[in-house]
Amino acid sequence: MKKFTKPTKFDSNVVVIGAGSAGLVSSLIVTSAKGKVVLIEKDKMGGDCLHRGCIPSKSLIRSARVMSYIKRANEFGIDTSPGEINFVKIMDRVKAIIKTIEPHDSIERFTSLGVECVKGEAKIESPFLVSVNGRKISTRSIIIATGASPRVPDIPGIENINYLTSDSIWGLQELPKRLLVVGAGPIGCELAQAFSKLGSKVTQIDMAPRIMPREDPEVSALVADQFFADGVNILTEHEVSCFGQDDGQSYAEVLHKGRTIRVEFDEVLVAVGRIANTTGLGLENLNVPLTTQGNIAVNPAMQTGHPNIFACGDVAGPYQFTHMASYQAFFASVNAIFSGIWRINTKRNIVPWATFISPEVARVGLNEEEAKARGVAHEITLYNMDKLDRSIADGDSLGFIKILTVPRKDKILGVTIVGRHAGELIGEFVFAITHGMGLKKISAVTHVYPTLSEANKFAANAWRAAHLPDRYLPFLERFFQWRRGK
Repeated sequence: MKKFTKPTKFDSNVVVIGAGSAGLVSSLIVTSAKGKVVLIEKDKMGGDCLHRGCIPSKSLIRSARVMSYIKRANEFGIDTSPGEINFVKIMDRVKAIIKTIEPHDSIERFTSLGVECVKGEAKIESPFLVSVNGRKISTRSIIIATGASPRVPDIPGIENINYLTSDSIWGLQELPKRLLVVGAGPIGCELAQAFSKLGSKVTQIDMAPRIMPREDPEVSALVADQFFADGVNILTEHEVSCFGQDDGQSYAEVLHKGRTIRVEFDEVLVAVGRIANTTGLGLENLNVPLTTQGNIAVNPAMQTGHPNIFACGDVAGPYQFTHMASYQAFFASVNAIFSGIWRINTKRNIVPWATFISPEVARVGLNEEEAKARGVAHEITLYNMDKLDRSIADGDSLGFIKILTVPRKDKILGVTIVGRHAGELIGEFVFAITHGMGLKKISAVTHVYPTLSEANKFAANAWRAAHLPDRYLPFLERFFQWRRGK
């Protein structure tokens, strides 16, 4: 690896590149430890999560969910008009929510906390030198937190249509009458269902044999049934071969088992994954290794090929979640501060995630398919949400809790929850796994009645019921007969 001259003095302790979740957390940790930190962002503070990802998508999903309840009003004994969508107002609400949260991530706030914020494109000249806007900043350590961007597949004709991504869809001011969604992962599914509930005629295409292919088959099947009920036309095992226009009409030619069909649309959303933002930083001149997926390769201390250059968040992967970015940022920033003196490694982390569709899907640890593929011995406990009083009262009883445990033990290997507020319910299992607690501990906790969280307790109770010491039951039966004097 090329040798670089290390300065004797430095302008900063750490330069952080990127002001998304990972970069913001890293900067806060450095400045809280009284280190000098320079945070460089070429676009907006807050990154994808605030402006193009988590916040706008969940805001839109909320409007779509309200509309779905209006359509179901008669189920709840309410006679009402069907409601009208004002898409401009919906998008205005999305923007208003972003503006409400923006101050949390603003230059003004971070400057007041001691972070020097610079707007511009950063380039790493050496492991000890970063340039921005013609300024050269010498630094002991560098943290790369540049995030990821939507992947745009090389499909013939795509360059001739105004395709949308999860970044650009927020500029829409008119609800598409016909929306084609390419991709059936979490982003594609969330937006496909939301736009369908708002009134778009949605067609969703994916090459995989089922939507949400990372989840167990019964999860995909349940979600697919709900999508069909919501009006989404799902075309799995279909591949877009080209895009085109005919007399101003946009269309996609789609291959399926040797046949070609034509799907016409007004707007198309391309949601086939995200790629790490690694270009334009000067990494190639430093020979910083990348993974086969295109992420910056890091060790457990979040170090790259250069021991004082760190990477965290989506640019490092492998999980592209805001909560994972924050987790990695802690280790990257602490190690960056004490670079060359002391370091800590990331621990085995329990990574939960959720897809915010209706019903929500949340998971932590192994699912059944992964356990089988890895040869991990396991038992399955299943609890259906239609048994839960609160779910029945709310009129949202679709779903289940599926728990994998070590055979004959209550040690949790993984949990999948499908149902209303699954993303909230999974937290109890994440806590239990993280701290080595089994299902017996959850079963022993008193949960408020009637709440959705009771489902966790009942699922744990279902495991206990299946593991009662049956060999003692005949003796107990005779004991109680004796007690009755018989």
